[in-house]
Amino acid sequence: MKAAVVTKDKRVAIENKTLRPLKHGEARLEMICCGVCHTDLHVKNGDFGDVSGVILGHEGIGVVTEVAEGVTSLKIGDRASVAWFFEGCGHCEYCNSGRETFCREVKNAGYSVDGGMAEECIVTADYAVKVPDGLDSAAASSITCAGVTTYKAIKVSGIEPGQWIAIYGLGGLGNLALQYAKNVFNAKVIAIDINDKQLALAKDMGADMTLNSKTDNVDEIIQQKLGGAHAAVVTAVAKSAFNSAVNSVRAGGRVVAVALPVDTMDLNIPRLVLDGIEVVGSLVGTREDLREAFQFGAEGKVVPKVTMRPIEDINTIFEEMEKGQFTGRMVIDFKHKA
Repeated sequence: MKAAVVTKDKRVAIENKTLRPLKHGEARLEMICCGVCHTDLHVKNGDFGDVSGVILGHEGIGVVTEVAEGVTSLKIGDRASVAWFFEGCGHCEYCNSGRETFCREVKNAGYSVDGGMAEECIVTADYAVKVPDGLDSAAASSITCAGVTTYKAIKVSGIEPGQWIAIYGLGGLGNLALQYAKNVFNAKVIAIDINDKQLALAKDMGADMTLNSKTDNVDEIIQQKLGGAHAAVVTAVAKSAFNSAVNSVRAGGRVVAVALPVDTMDLNIPRLVLDGIEVVGSLVGTREDLREAFQFGAEGKVVPKVTMRPIEDINTIFEEMEKGQFTGRMVIDFKHKA
């Protein structure tokens, strides 16, 4: 099978691989598609350590073709996910309290275990979430990471219907965050980016206010016009976006960090204390979060913007990603119908 494998020179090679036999509790998927995430770029670049030899991909959707003994959650013919949260230990305080993504023994697809950017993939069946009928596979691939990550982040923000939420970065994550905020949580959305094309797309998707941080004094405008946002979600990979988010929220506001820049952010400690500002991190989503996020996609409340590409384009896609040359999500197409 063809697979996108990380190399020691921080590139990706398309190699022929053979999957091992299944173990108890596992399922084999014939992959339909797999989205390309900014986290894949971090992994490829070795930002989280050298994982050369691993198969990339944690936005995968495939069809179950084989199940091993002990599998009851999937059957042959089901569509299922290959997500960043690949498997937890199942017995720690995090796994037992609805916070399984923080498991200290977690396995991550396309990082610590082989992922879904290949023609076939092995998953732990109980951790692969079924895709509901009515949800296109390419759209589901984006929801598997970008969608569930932003859905969970907006949950964590505590935003209420009618309140204002600032979304920093309107790329593959941000455009989904906007849709979940508007169409699921019924919030008012401020879309913030440095790319006018992204902002135009955000406006078309229903953003109530759009600001370009290159030309607009974002913090000042939000404070003057609205008295500050009730919450902010930062999907932009820039230190300046995190700092702006803290300055743009009102007293009692909450800033949710999602993106993973290598920088450290500045925090005005007196303001955090005196205005009761909260800064929290949000890491992808649990299996239940993904089921919910998939269902909202099946209901048409969230429609990811995707472009299908062959696996041979993977290095070009990463180059385009680094330059900010596309909108929405690039999805590797394994030439199967949804």
